[in-house]
Amino acid sequence: MPTALLIVELLLLGSFAGFMAGLLGVGGGMLMVPFMTFLLTLEGVPAELTVKVAVATSLATICFTSISSVRAHHVRGAVRWRIVKLLAPGIVVGSLLGAQLAKVLPVQVLALLFAAFVSFAATQMLIGRKPEPTRELPGGAGLFGTGGVIGLLSALVGAGGAFISVPFMTRCNVPIHHAVGTSAALGFPVALAGTVGYIFAGRDLQGLPGGTLGFLYLPALFVISIASVITAPLGARAAHALDMRQLRRVFAVLLYGLGGYMLYKGLTA
Repeated sequence: MPTALLIVELLLLGSFAGFMAGLLGVGGGMLMVPFMTFLLTLEGVPAELTVKVAVATSLATICFTSISSVRAHHVRGAVRWRIVKLLAPGIVVGSLLGAQLAKVLPVQVLALLFAAFVSFAATQMLIGRKPEPTRELPGGAGLFGTGGVIGLLSALVGAGGAFISVPFMTRCNVPIHHAVGTSAALGFPVALAGTVGYIFAGRDLQGLPGGTLGFLYLPALFVISIASVITAPLGARAAHALDMRQLRRVFAVLLYGLGGYMLYKGLTA
């Protein structure tokens, strides 16, 4: 069972992750994976399992955070449901495959993958180059393939996919507020498929902490979900009060910091 201190830490993490999920459409995974990795290490979870448990639990919490966040964005007209419908099938396929791939990858590789992709996403958002005015979203087949890539990478690093989908949509001339809202909606299929995959992938492993279902750490899921569902609408409200340039900068700075921590974990694990 988790200690009282761990419960408090998870409540704080869930509150902050939920707020940032609503603010940036990131699903909270970019925050939860590094911090949960740190907390699980303090709890004595074996190093070769910490990142995988953190990734699986992060994905599961996004199921709840995404619902709360997307409702807040939807009422402001910021969710492009047509894009969601075209990307979601590929996302589900990619997420299921990514969870199985994560089972066999060393923890160092997962940590370094996380660091590389969030740093790339941060750079794209910080540069903020205006896309060509004629650039548009691809057709159905192109969006299915893009969804597969989003799902695969999201399952590997425990994120809702916004670190790819937000830069992708903005490069295709989708306004940043709509890209954030749509990414919040995409977080649910990413998280659900990835969670199922991690439960299946870790079902027979030894050495996992008590209270796990596969790689999923149930006590953390319960505590973080309660806190994040409450604070996600507050983040969504704040997002619509910021201008596009401010939102890009907040997104980029956050991703650089988290990428740096996971780079450290990957190099020192």
